[in-house]
Amino acid sequence: MKHLHLPLAEDIHSALMNEAQRRGTSATTLAREAVERLLLEARSQALETELEAYIRAEAGGPHDLDEALEAAGVEHLLASR
Repeated sequence: MKHLHLPLAEDIHSALMNEAQRRGTSATTLAREAVERLLLEARSQALETELEAYIRAEAGGPHDLDEALEAAGVEHLLASR
C-alpha cells in the first residue's frame, strides 16, 4: 500500500476527525473511502460521457438499434419494474 501526505485546512481536518469518531472508524479509512468513491464516480462519469458521444455519433447509422428492437427493450425494462 502506498502512502500519501495530505495537508488539510483546519476546518476540514476537524470535520474529518469528528466524522470518523462518529462512525467509529479512523480518519485514514474515511479519507480512503472518500477518495475511492470520488475516483469511481469520475470513471463512471467519463464512461457515461464516452457512451453519450458514441450514441450521438452512431444515431441513425448502421450500429443504431432498429425501432422495433428498441421498443421491445424499453417495454421489457418497464415491465421488470
